[in-house]
Amino acid sequence: MDLHFTRTNGSMDEAIDRLIEQAEGIRRPEYVREMILAALKAGQEDDERSDLKLMNTTLKEMRFTAKIFGPYRNVRKVTVFGSARMSPQEPVYGMAREFGSKLARAGYMVITGGGPGIMQAVNEGAGPEHSFGVNIRLPFEQKANPVLEGNPRLITYKYFFNRKVAFLKEADAVALFPGGFGTFDEAMETLTLLQTGKRNPMPLVLVDEPGCSYWNAFNRFLEEELLARGYLGRSDFSLFERVDSVDAAVGRITGFYRRYHSMRYVNGKLVLRLTGALAPGRVEELQRLFSDVLAPRGAMVQTEAFPAEADETAAAGLPRLVVDFNRMDFGRLRKLIDAINAS
Repeated sequence: MDLHFTRTNGSMDEAIDRLIEQAEGIRRPEYVREMILAALKAGQEDDERSDLKLMNTTLKEMRFTAKIFGPYRNVRKVTVFGSARMSPQEPVYGMAREFGSKLARAGYMVITGGGPGIMQAVNEGAGPEHSFGVNIRLPFEQKANPVLEGNPRLITYKYFFNRKVAFLKEADAVALFPGGFGTFDEAMETLTLLQTGKRNPMPLVLVDEPGCSYWNAFNRFLEEELLARGYLGRSDFSLFERVDSVDAAVGRITGFYRRYHSMRYVNGKLVLRLTGALAPGRVEELQRLFSDVLAPRGAMVQTEAFPAEADETAAAGLPRLVVDFNRMDFGRLRKLIDAINAS
């Protein structure tokens, strides 16, 4: 039988509808229906055991991720990356522990890879009740650190790509301490998503101990090799910030949410949700200062929530700044958010 995602499958559509109804409690049946059809089509089209096994494991891992994080959707979280080889005797380990502690006191939860080193330090500081662990099964088995062992918010993944989705989808900010290949992998993944707009703007802070050259050398490489060759634009450097103190790192994160709350696209327009309205004159000033990010003949207008946003009750009563954003320069969009927070 040739299956389609449109409702042209006759008795098969009816059978899927009955299955969904029989299961009970299905909240978004239109999506569940397509997931069932995708599984059936995969079974028809692919005879490779490894392909089907990958699809099956991926779906199960992402379902479990949503289940674990779901109850904490309205709690802001910071994902923290850094070396698993960092010993407790090193100063930066103490900084990571203090960072976790101050984030927890500020009302944030932390997400780490669940292993030793920087990850353990952050979890120690935040405490198990404010921590998520997003672990990975490796050939040289990486065990969960003692803070997260037995924690109901510890998830262990088979695939790195599912783990990456959890790290960044659930984060309201990302902090990077010095580390190895994995840390740079996550740094570049985060920067790419922010630069291309595949991830909504958020703070990305690079944390060094005072006098350390680690992130300065990284920044110098970006400037001398990538920027100089035209592989980056100057505004891309607005997507991240280097700091050398815990207070500065926490301040950059909390300051980002001073007035900015969240964003969404509605009917092609960028809707910035704010915790407080802007003065009318300030809106005009922002439009003038950031005219380069507007679509042709575009504008910025302050308004209330759109009907299409009715499903987001947490932001229902917040004022909106609607921007005819050109969807090209996300570094400049970050600077616009900084300007809004300074208003």
